[in-house]
Amino acid sequence: MPRYALRIEYHGGPFSGWQRQAGRPSVQETVEAAIRRLEPDAPGIAAAGRTDAGVHATAQVAHCDLARDWDPFRLTEALNYHLKPAPVAVLAAARVDAGFHARFSARRRRYLYRLVSRRAPLALERGLAWRVAHPLALAPMQAAAAHLVGHHDFTTFRSSICQSASPVKTLDRLEIEQVALPHGTEFRFHLEARSFLHNQVRSLVGTLERVGAGAWTPADVKAALDARDRAACGPVAPPEGLCLSGVDYDPDPFS
Repeated sequence: MPRYALRIEYHGGPFSGWQRQAGRPSVQETVEAAIRRLEPDAPGIAAAGRTDAGVHATAQVAHCDLARDWDPFRLTEALNYHLKPAPVAVLAAARVDAGFHARFSARRRRYLYRLVSRRAPLALERGLAWRVAHPLALAPMQAAAAHLVGHHDFTTFRSSICQSASPVKTLDRLEIEQVALPHGTEFRFHLEARSFLHNQVRSLVGTLERVGAGAWTPADVKAALDARDRAACGPVAPPEGLCLSGVDYDPDPFS
């Protein structure tokens, strides 16, 4: 059966996450339903990352096996037609080798977390960023983030229900960008790694927010990392600010 890679964008608000769940709406089930409008016997699909409830994606990657030899552009158009009105869109499709796997072939994953500091609630960006009413200081957050980059035991910053075999991961990038808004300030957390633990990104961002607010110091973050104890973690940031922004492959199926 021909195999296709799909680059998918979605708003995570209406979904219980990427992964199919009995009795709950999921992105996976929504995409599979669209595929089966084209080929009723198509098997299930697999994705690069199982985003949690409320988490968004601008570049999730999934693969599917189809009986028909589809032109990638026509496959994209057909899937988007059947995805309406769900907040899910196939941005691109590409024919790939049978050995390609959206999850296991991925070389790197990139996440963006958006945090807006302003007094007024979010109106247009509601559900797309975490809003805090207090000011945040960039430099202390950057200093704390420097302790987290590299090869570490991230037990402190993973969910108690994480199924990863090991808490040891290499965080290749954690950069914080500050953007001035007409009313307030946006902080964009850019994170890259080959793979992440369950709730790792949100745990890191929630802890760094405490540093920006002045409740923690950068040294406190280093101590929390070294503790290797979930109880040492700061608050977990809410899901609406998180977005899977990229997955890298070699070669890139969409190039």
